[in-house]
Amino acid sequence: MPGRVFVIISAMTAPAETSPASSAIAAAKEVLAIEAQAITDLADHLDERFGEAIRILLQCRGRVVVSGIGKSGHIARKIAATFASTGTPAFFVHPAEASHGDLGMVTRDDVFVALSNSGETSELLTIIPVLKRQGAKLVALTGNPASTLGREADVHLYAGAKQEACPLNLAPTASTTAALALGDAIAVALMRARGFTQDEFARSHPGGALGRKLLTMVRDVMRSGDDAPRVPITATLTDALLEMSRGRMGMTAVVDQAQTVKGVFTDGDLRRAIGKGLDLRKTPINDIMSANPRTIGPDRLAAEAVEIMERSKVTQLLVVDEGGHLVGALNIHDLFRNKVV
Repeated sequence: MPGRVFVIISAMTAPAETSPASSAIAAAKEVLAIEAQAITDLADHLDERFGEAIRILLQCRGRVVVSGIGKSGHIARKIAATFASTGTPAFFVHPAEASHGDLGMVTRDDVFVALSNSGETSELLTIIPVLKRQGAKLVALTGNPASTLGREADVHLYAGAKQEACPLNLAPTASTTAALALGDAIAVALMRARGFTQDEFARSHPGGALGRKLLTMVRDVMRSGDDAPRVPITATLTDALLEMSRGRMGMTAVVDQAQTVKGVFTDGDLRRAIGKGLDLRKTPINDIMSANPRTIGPDRLAAEAVEIMERSKVTQLLVVDEGGHLVGALNIHDLFRNKVV
């Protein structure tokens, strides 16, 4: 009997391929971990030199001039902008342009902040002797304290990273993140030392949403004069309804002869009056108005009006002077229209 040959085929499960999305997420997490570690490591390098840098910057009688080239230049621009918007007058100067005339922007009363991861950037080193001769202070942010820039500086602050997030360990990534974070730390320390206030911040940000919230006053958005609906305390409910319709604010103030606010009549008061079956033509407004209404002064921030409305669950406010006299009115739509909300 001829022999038989049995062929056994074993199906092996092929390893699952990693999806492009999974690979991208893993790479992103690695980058974020490296850059987060770089920032964390900066805290271990902070010592009395940071305090000395803050002292020099606080005593600056001129401007803080921030400079760097390449990726460090981009970070330097952002640091200068952060300084300027938080109470430390500052501007950016490109080191290459500085050696061709822009160095005239720097005076002996200024503090020059130089950024270079290596500390050997030739464009910066070219202008350092000139800066020192004219008496400007030099603060260096580098990743190499032993570098030429680090040695020449009045104060050197470490702003480097053990490794870049770039897989080739070449492209400035973690090091620039560290430098940016250190710049923010300097700016915040200066803010606190100066007692920089919210109002001062608003004055340097008048065009944005934050500036509107911090600078817009109630008098800027309220309705005043005939645009602020009001009826005398002797009025009837019908009179109040007509005034509410005219004013289109969903309410009307109730005032005495001296224009002192005695109450407010709103859509809610109207619904309650109808529910009670009151005679709209004969019922005195004094009987159904809400006494002691929420009010605000004209010189308060409009943002405070928003807070009062949210806390009290109302959509209108009467604006009164120190004597309680009606000077205006506003509702939530006025605040939306002026982009306070």
